[in-house]
Amino acid sequence: MPEPGYLRVADTAAALAALTRYGPSARLLAGGTDLVNLIKEGIERPDVLVDIGRLPLDTVRADGDGLWIGALTTMSAAAGHPALRSGYPAVAEALELSASPQIRNAATIGGNLLQRTRCPYFRAETKLPCNKRQPGSGCAASAGHDRTLAVIGGSDACRACHPSDLAVALVALDAELTTESPRGGRTLPLARLYLLPGDAPERETVLEPDEIIVAVRVPSSPAAARSGYLKVRERASYEFALVSAAVAVETDGALIRDVRIALGGVAPRPWRLYEVERRLVGRELTEPVVREALASALDEARPLKSNGFKIELARRSTRRALLELRDRGVVRT
Repeated sequence: MPEPGYLRVADTAAALAALTRYGPSARLLAGGTDLVNLIKEGIERPDVLVDIGRLPLDTVRADGDGLWIGALTTMSAAAGHPALRSGYPAVAEALELSASPQIRNAATIGGNLLQRTRCPYFRAETKLPCNKRQPGSGCAASAGHDRTLAVIGGSDACRACHPSDLAVALVALDAELTTESPRGGRTLPLARLYLLPGDAPERETVLEPDEIIVAVRVPSSPAAARSGYLKVRERASYEFALVSAAVAVETDGALIRDVRIALGGVAPRPWRLYEVERRLVGRELTEPVVREALASALDEARPLKSNGFKIELARRSTRRALLELRDRGVVRT
């Protein structure tokens, strides 16, 4: 495979101009921790790499409305920021449970949100049927190893899971993305960034080929300051989640005033449990109440032959994450 061309840009305008010039054959390069591997594996075949590493998008700042995280901020720098650690602990915990320290020192916030699935068929060294890699070729997971794949939100065309821990925590806290393109900027909820596969799993986000993520904004709230992230994986060291749960709770006396719950490892995007949230508001944060509210969570799931265990694991993980907030005294009851 021929090596892609390389172009380093110094500002957002130059990056947008490059994307306009080269079109969908261009790829943005920041930390490169995922993209470089995809190129080596022959999954991505860009004609040119547009290096945006020098763009001034690597700061974190807090104000009365929330937290602003530049898209080129490294994961380790974001996780260590005092305002993030105190006001948005679920985000800090998700970052620290992501990847190895070496990768976190290089990987960026924007790149983490756009990383591609770890489905073994998508990542296979030997080309196998995969509608993400080659639309219309089929999905090898439908008759193969499916333990780590999605139980909800997938389709017959694709059952891959979204891999980002950070995205799960940010979706739970109603984070928004700011983007720029030649047509101007826009802001959208992170929950709306990711597309379910349907019949076209090769398109994973609503971003246009010439659109750049500039920043992530996380609104401040009492619930965000009382949040946590729990990750269940097959080994304690660097590993992607089998199931994860980001939770945030605000109470009024003994009663829950506001609660947010998002799951990872179960779907092609972070999965909010809106109905469970509604069942918990106005009630006490006790084990019987939480267990009852979660009893029918993911009932609409469509597990494959070997991953049905994720449904109960997700319920138990969410229950544990909520009760740990209570037991640590983070939530007053």
